[in-house]
Amino acid sequence: MPHLEAVATPPTRTDVWSINNAHCRVHYQLLAEAEPDLLCRALNLFALQCLTPQQVNVQRRDDLLSIDIVIDGLSWHRAQVIADKLRNLISVCSVDLQVADCAWIAATQAAG
Repeated sequence: MPHLEAVATPPTRTDVWSINNAHCRVHYQLLAEAEPDLLCRALNLFALQCLTPQQVNVQRRDDLLSIDIVIDGLSWHRAQVIADKLRNLISVCSVDLQVADCAWIAATQAAG
């Protein structure tokens, strides 16, 4: 019986969760219905991944909440996944995601 050998195969796709991917500071802007538990549900998506935002700003205007969250140390892919999860929360009307660190953009363009 032949011995089993490990076969080295190249990965079929890039590991978007890799810690070696460029990290950036991102700014989330949420508009949502003013529900008492919405802020907790939104911030819990970061807490579940052991992430602490640098800045959180919430303003209530009539029946709507305007929430700004700034956080760094995320890959762009991870930031987009969290934005999609925020969009799926009940009562969230819109989520806008922007890069808040221009130095990250320059580093990524130089590497690419």
